[in-house]
Amino acid sequence: MPELKPKPVRASLTQISDLTSPVNANINGSVFGGVILAIVDKAAAVCAMRHAEKPCVTVAMERVEFLIPIHIGDYIIAEAHINFVGKSSMEVGVEVYAENLSSGERRHTNSCLVTMVAVALDGRPALVPPLLVETPEEKTRFEEAESRHKRRREQGTQARARA
Repeated sequence: MPELKPKPVRASLTQISDLTSPVNANINGSVFGGVILAIVDKAAAVCAMRHAEKPCVTVAMERVEFLIPIHIGDYIIAEAHINFVGKSSMEVGVEVYAENLSSGERRHTNSCLVTMVAVALDGRPALVPPLLVETPEEKTRFEEAESRHKRRREQGTQARARA
């Protein structure tokens, strides 16, 4: 099997946006968390598929932090980037912003880490290209994500041993 060429973070940067409406909101006029998570999931999926160049599925979402509400009429922007790449899995960081289109004010509303796995046509995990980190910020995100990846693998091994 040929060796996969490393791809830079910038090659898969993704931005997805949507305008909120009353059907997306609760009785307080704040957008439902599930609506925001759907946008996060889409942004992470597109980012992962750009990197992997094949279909990807969501395995986990963690560190979902809703910092401030998004209101009806806000423009939601989800920005996704690859933090770490394993053999077939990728950790995608997603930052969500709400923009008030009248004032132009842009607020960071929440962040999330999404683990995606590339899949082959038969549905099994597929190899993905290594990640080429080019900036100090990308290197820091990679190292932190690599630590989380190792911890998750250890926890998975321990859980399987208990089962």
